[in-house]
Amino acid sequence: MAEERIILGIDPGTTIMGFGLIKVVNKKMEFMQLNELLLSKYKDPYVKLKLIFERTVELIDTYHPDEIAIEAPFFGKNVQSMLKLGRAQGVAMAAGLSREVPITEYLPKKIKMAITGNGNASKEQVAKMLQSLLKLKTLPKNLDSTDGLAAAVCHFYNSGKIETGKQYSGWDAFVKQNEKRVKK
Repeated sequence: MAEERIILGIDPGTTIMGFGLIKVVNKKMEFMQLNELLLSKYKDPYVKLKLIFERTVELIDTYHPDEIAIEAPFFGKNVQSMLKLGRAQGVAMAAGLSREVPITEYLPKKIKMAITGNGNASKEQVAKMLQSLLKLKTLPKNLDSTDGLAAAVCHFYNSGKIETGKQYSGWDAFVKQNEKRVKK
């Protein structure tokens, strides 16, 4: 029987909340959907939070994800922006928790690193790599939805990884500690 699970990725925001869904079948990921919730037309910040909660619950009830991956807010210079992002993230998390879906947070650098191999990659680089990985025909105008999709793909890549505590100072140290794995 095929092992199947669905991962919902969310890039929380109070102007645009991006999200994407992937299905994992036998350890291979398949693109399902990406989209965004546009919130800029609403002035009331509490209405925005309500809409984030409702849309997240709607996504959960429609697609029945097994897990949610959410981008964690990063510390910036603007404390007000950080507070707004934290609220948006908290509301999306509360929606998942209300449906008992496990949630994992990822820092933006960790997501970028998982997708592109570069923790400082641009939104455009992340989007292009996702387009290639998931064979997307086109990319959306706003890249918030690809950021949500990137969180889901990052979670897929990090699922089942066991931290062994081994550290390597370079390739020579890796080879020395893993001689059986190296083909000569």
